[in-house]
Amino acid sequence: MKSPRMLVLTLGVFAAFSGMLSGLDQSVISGALPGIRKHFIASGDWTSLEDPKLATDISLISSLMPLGAMAGAVMMTPLNYYFGRRNSIIISCLWYTLGGGLCAGCRSVGMLFAGRFILGIGIGIEGGCVGIYISECVPPEVRGNLVSVYQLMIAFGEIIGYAAGGVFFDVRSGSWRWMLGSSLLFSTILLVGMCFLPESPRWLVSKNKTGRAWQVWKSLHDMADPKSLDEFIAMEITVKHDVDATTSEAWYNRYMQVCTQPRNRRALVYATAMIFFGQMTGINAVMYNMSNLMAKMNFSDRESVLMSMVGGGALFFGTVPAVFTMDRFGRRVWAQNILMFIVGLVLVGVGYLYTNNGVDYFNEHRATALGLFFSGLL
Repeated sequence: MKSPRMLVLTLGVFAAFSGMLSGLDQSVISGALPGIRKHFIASGDWTSLEDPKLATDISLISSLMPLGAMAGAVMMTPLNYYFGRRNSIIISCLWYTLGGGLCAGCRSVGMLFAGRFILGIGIGIEGGCVGIYISECVPPEVRGNLVSVYQLMIAFGEIIGYAAGGVFFDVRSGSWRWMLGSSLLFSTILLVGMCFLPESPRWLVSKNKTGRAWQVWKSLHDMADPKSLDEFIAMEITVKHDVDATTSEAWYNRYMQVCTQPRNRRALVYATAMIFFGQMTGINAVMYNMSNLMAKMNFSDRESVLMSMVGGGALFFGTVPAVFTMDRFGRRVWAQNILMFIVGLVLVGVGYLYTNNGVDYFNEHRATALGLFFSGLL
C-alpha cells in the first residue's frame, strides 16, 4: 500500500479481527450446549439430563477454554521472542483451526474437551500478541483507538457467536457441529490476512534486522513529519540498549525489574488488579452459559439461544464509546467502570430469587435480564 494511513488502518483492523475470532469461540458454546446435551445423551455418554456426570462435563466444556488460555499465555512469551509478533498470531490461528476442527468433528466428550482446551491455547497466544503487535507498529496518535478496536471486535465476535447459534439451531443433523465449526472460516481468513502484514519494527530491531525494520517503519509512518524519524531513532536506541542489558544479566533479573522498579511495580499492580477483578466478576461464565441462564427464565431452547444476543449486544455497544474516546480521555477514566460491575452482578444474582410465580417470563426475571444486559454493557 502506498498510503501509510491506509496500511495502519488495515493492520489495526485486521489484527484486531483476531478479537472477533476470540469472541466467537467464547460465545458460540452457549448456543451449542443444548444440542451437545441431546447428542451425547442419545449416544450414551450421559444417561439423562439429571446425570451428575453431565453437569460436571458441561462445566468442563466451558472451563477448559480459559484453562487452555492460561497455557497459551505461558507459551506467548517465548513465541513472541523467537518468532515475532505477527508469526505468533499466525501460530495462534493454527491452534484455533485445530481446536475448531476437533470440536466440530468430535466423536466423544473427550475429543470435545481436547478441542476446547486447544481453542483456549489459541486465545491465550493471540490475546497477548495482538495488543503488542498493534502498539509496536502504529503511530502513537492512533494507538489507543486501534487497540480499543481489538476489544470492540471481541464484543462483535460475541454477537456473531450467538447469531451462529440462532442460524444453525434448526439444522436437523448436528446443528451444534456447524456452530462450533463456524470459527474455522474466520481463523482461515485471519491466517491468510496476517501473512500479508509486516512484522513489528521493534522486534526486527531486536533481532538486528534494522534495515528491514526501517522499511516497515516507513510504510507505517508519515515520513514527512520529522517526529517519525525521531521516534524510530529513539525506538532503535531503546531496543538495542535493552538487548545489550539483557545479555549481561541473568534472565530472571529482567522479570524482577517489573517488581523492583516503583514505576513498573505500580503499573503491574494496577493492570493485574484490573484484569483479575474483571475476570472475577464472572462475566465470562455468564457469556458461556447465556443460553442456560435464559432457559431458567422459561425460554425454550431456541428462544434461549436467540435471546443470548442481548448480552452480546450489550457488550458490543458498551465498547463503542471507549473506541472513540480512549485517546481523548485516557485509559484510567474508562477503567473505573469496573466499580459498576457490582450493580449488574447483584441484579443477575438476586433476580432469580424474586419471581411472579411464572405469570410472565419477561416479568418473572426482569431484574436478571437487566443485570445480564448491564453487565455486558460495562
